[in-house]
Amino acid sequence: MKMKILIPLLFLVLMAFLGCSKLKEDPKATLTPATYFQTQSDLDASVAAIYQQLVEDGAYAFDFHLYSYFGSDDLTADPNLAKGDQRSFDELNGSSGNGSIAHSQWGTPWAAIYQSNNVIQNYSKVVGDPAAINGAAGQAYFIRGWSYYMLVRTFGPVPVITTQVPADYRPARDSIATVYATVISDLQTAITLLPTSFPGAPGKATQNAARSLLADVYLTMATWPLNQASNYALAAAEADSVILSGQYTLVPDYGTVFTTNNNSESIFGLEFNVPGGNPDRFYGDCSMPWEEYGLDGNFGWEEFYPEINFYKAAPVCKRTDEEFYTTLKLIQPDKSFLLVPYNSVKTRNQHPFYRKFRSGVVNDGPIGCQETDSILFQMNPSTNKTNDVMRYPEVLLDYAEASDMAASGPTAQSYSAINLVRTRAGEPALTPGLSAIAFRDSVVFERAYELAAEWGARWFDIVRLQLLPQVVAARNPLENPISLGGNNIQTRYYCPIPIDEMLKNPQWTQNPGY
Repeated sequence: MKMKILIPLLFLVLMAFLGCSKLKEDPKATLTPATYFQTQSDLDASVAAIYQQLVEDGAYAFDFHLYSYFGSDDLTADPNLAKGDQRSFDELNGSSGNGSIAHSQWGTPWAAIYQSNNVIQNYSKVVGDPAAINGAAGQAYFIRGWSYYMLVRTFGPVPVITTQVPADYRPARDSIATVYATVISDLQTAITLLPTSFPGAPGKATQNAARSLLADVYLTMATWPLNQASNYALAAAEADSVILSGQYTLVPDYGTVFTTNNNSESIFGLEFNVPGGNPDRFYGDCSMPWEEYGLDGNFGWEEFYPEINFYKAAPVCKRTDEEFYTTLKLIQPDKSFLLVPYNSVKTRNQHPFYRKFRSGVVNDGPIGCQETDSILFQMNPSTNKTNDVMRYPEVLLDYAEASDMAASGPTAQSYSAINLVRTRAGEPALTPGLSAIAFRDSVVFERAYELAAEWGARWFDIVRLQLLPQVVAARNPLENPISLGGNNIQTRYYCPIPIDEMLKNPQWTQNPGY
């Protein structure tokens, strides 16, 4: 279903009911604006419906949310298979007619925003426990802030809509600064409303999730396009508050992060449930080579993998071994497996893949890939793996960069934060005495590999630090060819607005270069 920007209230209420039913919630009474939002269960059901928008297969349950970020070096697509929606952005030649962008990267956050608006505008009608009411409202504020953050970093100026609107409403695109002001306001409000935890209810945004996200927002605002350097100190303060809370610790082994749910470093993630009809299809077949077949007859979908030189530049450490998959298992006629290196002429594209997205959560429902070092037993596209939106290492690295830039040089605490991540990776501590820029670049490099292919983290660093020329210059000749079509590379930091939205809003001007 294509989600349009303008959604009638009745549709929102019905979607709340449908989403909640799928999550086995129990919204009571008839669902109309006059009778809904009377009890806590009504409110909880509406919040559950917001999350439901995010975990649909055409939303954030697959890799659609990454497509416009394929211009980064941690993502590339097959040059021949039917991967045109990814490949066009990998070639820096994405189109406003890209259906995957319209549905997932545009439609999903807007659907969440409108349902969040519904909750925010009506939660005060509920009679009950103030803490429970505030906790539900805080989640709506958090998700609306996060959704606008995804939109403004992906598309640039977008309309800011914080109330219910009629179906024929045609808003102007607000400035980037206005969108960020809304994000900050929503997250600050969420912090005042949310508890530090929801015991027994993983997947709900918490106070420290809002603080973690706000730290990242401030860090981005300190760089391009706003370049408001005063926000470095604000980013450091928010990240430091999360660190000092002691609520999170790094999982000792990097690989275990991706085979467990809601572990000690998970700050906010989207929950999935295969039996409940919400499978996570980002793990498993999605990131496996097309030519790999399991003994069960299933094969890899090869939706994404890293560029060759991105892998080659990775630090020599344990994390690199756990992150990348470099020896392919090719099934033979006798059902044995031939093991070949990724750059063998026996492989289709001579590219490494991601190991960390192969299996999904261990001992909990269907597993993406069941294998040994030499045998592929089973391959599956559906798992129960939580897709972590924010992990504790991101907070540590945000703090390291922000505190460094705020103080015009790294502090002892800056070094401590990045070295926690490096130590877990199996790398030596960072060299003392670095300049502010050298230290920042070390943090950005660390983040590239700690968070590779996770929620566009690498792409957003490329955008805010204007790194695209350097990334393109380092590109291996075997990658898909860049196709700017005469456009300035500077125009490729933002995705084009989907064509359907441009047609519905003729007063808008398309992003430059599209």
